Amino acid sequence: MTRIGMLSAAHLHSGAYGPALNELPNVEFVGLYDNDPERGKERAEAWKTRYFADREALLNEGLDGVVITSENIRHKENCLAAAAHRVNVLCEKPIATTAADAEEMIKACRDAGVILMTAFPCRFSPATVRLKEAVDSGSLGKILAIKGTNRGRNPGGWFNDLSLSGGGAVIDHTVHVADLMRWITGAEPKTVFAEIDNSFHHTDFDDTGTMFIRFDNGMFATIDCSWSRPTRYPTWGDVTMEVIGEKGSMYVDLFAQHFRVYSDATGGGVYAPWGDDIDLEMVRAFVNAIETGAPAPITGEDGLAAVKVAFAAYESAKTKAATAC
Repeated sequence: MTRIGMLSAAHLHSGAYGPALNELPNVEFVGLYDNDPERGKERAEAWKTRYFADREALLNEGLDGVVITSENIRHKENCLAAAAHRVNVLCEKPIATTAADAEEMIKACRDAGVILMTAFPCRFSPATVRLKEAVDSGSLGKILAIKGTNRGRNPGGWFNDLSLSGGGAVIDHTVHVADLMRWITGAEPKTVFAEIDNSFHHTDFDDTGTMFIRFDNGMFATIDCSWSRPTRYPTWGDVTMEVIGEKGSMYVDLFAQHFRVYSDATGGGVYAPWGDDIDLEMVRAFVNAIETGAPAPITGEDGLAAVKVAFAAYESAKTKAATAC
């Protein structure tokens, strides 16, 4: 059995990764550390695992890997602690709130000889897999442009506290789509021009952002990465990509396999998936890399490259000029 722990349940995505760990027959979900005892105990009970009030105590349980789903600002400290114990890491996106922190995490894991995998579950969507196959086959011809969206409602809580999140919608939503663009095309983002605002909540965090990205192969792309949906809107969904090539184009909706349920019982819209579980497949890939010694399918370097697009967008919005990634 592969022994996996979780460091914090602060992030919403922990609600998918915890059950995924329990679903894999070759995984023992050893325990959950959380600096919020109430949250930690509640989630540990729901996931039928042990709650640890002390991070070191969990890391001393002979773990093979950890899933980090803490507040963004705490990714580095949790990653470095795991690397010090030679424990493999699956880290929630964005990998870090500064490039320097991400580079330190990458180096620590490399020096310890452990995996650092960035949590980009959208790579495991059947829609994006088919899109990549089409691009790789050449059936679309040379890729000229991509239009991407990642729009949703404001998640609230610590996501709106810049001291914990490191940014608002732009850092939260850009990275998924930027990573897909890199992965699907093999091109690297070079410059970003962005407009960022707080049009809906009128406070200090950004909730709207649109950016224009130029890639090293001449391709250009746009991303709408906003918390622009109303509070009754389903939590997940609205991640799309339209790829334009010389020979054809393809449009994908990553979350098309779902029902949208609106009822008085739920108090609003509910996203109810019926298709493939991309979170489960991502966690499975992490466990497989641990067990086989194969490289992680998504690296810390991938996480850094994606979040650099968000950092460049913030700088561009300040300077009103294109900014290098």
